[in-house]
Amino acid sequence: MIRSRDSVCKPVRADARRNRHRLLEAAEDVFSRDGTAAPTEEVARQAGVGIGTLFRHFPTKEALLEALLTQRVTRIAGAAERASAEEHAGQALRTLLVEVVGESAQKRAYADALGGVGNTASQELVTAQKRARAALDALLRRAQRQGSIRDDIETGDLIALIVGALEAAEHVGWDPGVRDRTLRVLLDGLRAAPALATPAAPGDLPG
Repeated sequence: MIRSRDSVCKPVRADARRNRHRLLEAAEDVFSRDGTAAPTEEVARQAGVGIGTLFRHFPTKEALLEALLTQRVTRIAGAAERASAEEHAGQALRTLLVEVVGESAQKRAYADALGGVGNTASQELVTAQKRARAALDALLRRAQRQGSIRDDIETGDLIALIVGALEAAEHVGWDPGVRDRTLRVLLDGLRAAPALATPAAPGDLPG
């Protein structure tokens, strides 16, 4: 029986996708545990593939780190998009920030490693960053319109605050107590201030 071109190629593509997925999972685990200086050979070993397979997917460690960062930013974008559908946008935004800071301990390490080798971001990473920013912007605007988040901050300010929270926690070695207190200050600062009562006119003051 003669096989069509599609019947031959599809299993290969499926295997390649599985290998790439295993490599990214292994890299996330290895670099989170041992830092980004960990050898790529350890990533391949943990993924259960040969080093040649790793290099076919990611020719350099820089490419592997960028793929991890793209994957992480894409997850944040998806979470922000789902949060935008929640009824109470302010609470959804606060929950999202807790999740981002709690789960992104290695994000800065990936970014620093890329920056250290003069990396130019791929189109995939740029697209993921734009998607995340747009989703955060939509969520922030909804929360502001609902009156639960202060209206004097922009999306860029929000991203800067997230980065600051990550840096603060990293500075003390990701101490859970410091991370939680930093987050509490961040979340409290985002809340809309209660409306102030209109000052009474002099003639209305009690005598």
